[in-house]
Amino acid sequence: MNPERSLLLVGATDETVAKAKQLGLHVVLLQHPTKTSAEQQRLADHLEVVDYTRWDLVEPLVKRLWDRPGFAAATSITEPGLENAARINDLFALGGTGYEVTRRFRDKALMRAHLAGLDADAVRARPLRGREDLDAFGESCGYPFIVKPTDATAGIGVYRLDGPADADRVWAEVRRLSGTRTDRVSTLLLLRDFLMEEYLEGPEYSVESFSCAGRHVVIAVTEKFTDRTHFAELAHAVPARIDTVVEEEVRAAVTGFLDRLGVRDGVCHTEIRIGAQGPRVIESHNRIAGDAITDLVHSVYGIDTITLALAASFGLAERLPDRPEAHGGAAVRSVVGRPGDVVDSIVGVAEAQALADVLAVRISAKPGETVRPLRDNWDRLGLVAVTGADTTAALRRGAALVGDVVKVRLRSPEGRPSLAKAAPVSDGAVSRA
Repeated sequence: MNPERSLLLVGATDETVAKAKQLGLHVVLLQHPTKTSAEQQRLADHLEVVDYTRWDLVEPLVKRLWDRPGFAAATSITEPGLENAARINDLFALGGTGYEVTRRFRDKALMRAHLAGLDADAVRARPLRGREDLDAFGESCGYPFIVKPTDATAGIGVYRLDGPADADRVWAEVRRLSGTRTDRVSTLLLLRDFLMEEYLEGPEYSVESFSCAGRHVVIAVTEKFTDRTHFAELAHAVPARIDTVVEEEVRAAVTGFLDRLGVRDGVCHTEIRIGAQGPRVIESHNRIAGDAITDLVHSVYGIDTITLALAASFGLAERLPDRPEAHGGAAVRSVVGRPGDVVDSIVGVAEAQALADVLAVRISAKPGETVRPLRDNWDRLGLVAVTGADTTAALRRGAALVGDVVKVRLRSPEGRPSLAKAAPVSDGAVSRA
């Protein structure tokens, strides 16, 4: 192994390791005991199995790996690995994003506190430490407002309070979840602290960006479909159907946000809402997007954000145009069923994956499982990602694929059969006068 061409990956999927190898890099992989695979063992040049979320275990290990086999850069594009990858960057002065900046992304309370000192219009937020804090925040900031974990993902543990009557219920849920990983989620993230913050009205979008030496390029604005009654994401579509005035506002809001947080290099995934005050940031992550959004972006813009993230530290990343040009459309549709029904069987996945316009099919439901009420992304049955002539066509094609080709067969407690469907979404573009 050549240390100058060696990348230390803190956590990774099979796809991530494969793309690092395709770049001609040597891969030193730190992988959690529950996440190892035969493919990673085959592809990685050096594999260490360790709970990479624990710095007390990672620090002595990477000091040994620094000496042999050696590495020139460290990164992670998975949420649980971000902080310790940043610590490694600081420890060996590798030049990547450091711990201070990464914590601003990972800790939503820290992010809000940091922004409050820089932006007079920053979203109002306070830490949640006791039941009385809920009443105080409602009185000072008004209803509705949001309670959420400071460092989780996928809508886990997020609650909306519409009035004082919701406080006891939400506080009970916070106490139940605090200190757990929940019983529904395969994740390495521990729910610890919670945050109260102003509820942002308006349609939701995510912004995929890449930064190099402080130059931020907005690659794509992704249209996101949600429901006011829960926090599961129902669909994503690229490019977002917004007019040029709104798009410029989004670009300015996101690049300004990234500057204020202090990030200079790497990929970011930023979630925003567009309301009466224009675009406002919900949260951001210095990693790639989930939910197959990377596949949508690659299909429409020809830009692979996973490869960009891996290539950047070695000077192998392409220089992106200021405004990448879209070609066609692509969409993700979530698969949902009626709560209480039981999954009977799943057919058509391989047939769908073989179709030219299908980017991904990911069905997480298993036969025998009961369909849960939608609360967050982990309650969905799966997703499909497809291409289309434009955004609207892709959304329609994704909905048709679910039920026509990909069939998740359900039965009610009384034995009535049914099929899971694509979650319904609204249709329309956003413009500003």
